[in-house]
Amino acid sequence: MDADPRIEMITIPAGRVTLSDRRTQSRWSVELTPYRLAAVPVTRRLYARSTGHRPGTAVGDQLPVVGVSWLDAVRFCNTLSHHEGLRPAYRIRGESVECDATADGYRLPTEAEWEHACRAGTTGPRYGALDEIAWYRGNSDEQPRPVGGKRPNPWGLHDMLGNVWEWCWDLYDPEVYGGYRVLRGGGWFDEPWSCRVSVRRRTHPSLRIDDLGFRLARSLDGHVAPPR
Repeated sequence: MDADPRIEMITIPAGRVTLSDRRTQSRWSVELTPYRLAAVPVTRRLYARSTGHRPGTAVGDQLPVVGVSWLDAVRFCNTLSHHEGLRPAYRIRGESVECDATADGYRLPTEAEWEHACRAGTTGPRYGALDEIAWYRGNSDEQPRPVGGKRPNPWGLHDMLGNVWEWCWDLYDPEVYGGYRVLRGGGWFDEPWSCRVSVRRRTHPSLRIDDLGFRLARSLDGHVAPPR
């Protein structure tokens, strides 16, 4: 396997984040210890270097990888962890996945980690003016764009809003939707309303969509992600 492109990981400070769900009108708070999150979504180049596959139809190494299921994403995290000599975060048995939050390998962020990092200490619906920070239907020409092309949030994270939706680790609402997983961030085909920090969506973990990708997280030594 060729050497992987450099993965810029940013340390996210501890904090408390309050999540909300418009469908159920519920709110809940989560305390977070420090963790690390990739500055940009996983690119087609990184995915291909680690798996040999280039899913999706768009062409361009620096485009965010799309057309990957939730299970594809967690398998990729383990593959990349093995390649870098890290302890994989996931135990995968068929379609059953367990997360070892004490492992130092790559994993998907929890939904709370994603929103805390996206907000980066801000309190509004977005961390900046939409056209400056995000690719969405109004400026994307209805196609994904190379990662990192828009202004980052205050903690140095690009494309947290717009460009592609991102898989999170969490189940959306298992009592109602079973195994459906959480999506965050909005994508290149979305209207402005969907590209807001608090918006949460859901889909089946086997689904592969042309505006859905993912971003890498890692636990810090001595700190673990909250289970879900």
